[in-house]
Amino acid sequence: MTVALMWEARAVAGRGAELLAWARAQTLPSPPLRRETFRAPQDRVLVITWWNAPADAELPELPEPDGELVTRSVHRWRFESLGEG
Repeated sequence: MTVALMWEARAVAGRGAELLAWARAQTLPSPPLRRETFRAPQDRVLVITWWNAPADAELPELPEPDGELVTRSVHRWRFESLGEG
């Protein structure tokens, strides 16, 4: 089964590039199958990691950034892949 973990944070205005660099610099204790990083308007950063694991598996996640870098707590979601189509 493939599980996707989504991590999304919103930077303090004007600090989106710093948040993006911070997210890219974070390492996980074990490597995911795939990791992709996105940015969006309003200085938001999204990281999705894919894992070969059961839906309820204990998986490593990116931490919370420093409170002075973000406007709110990180949003996290977990999805189970249902395949294409």
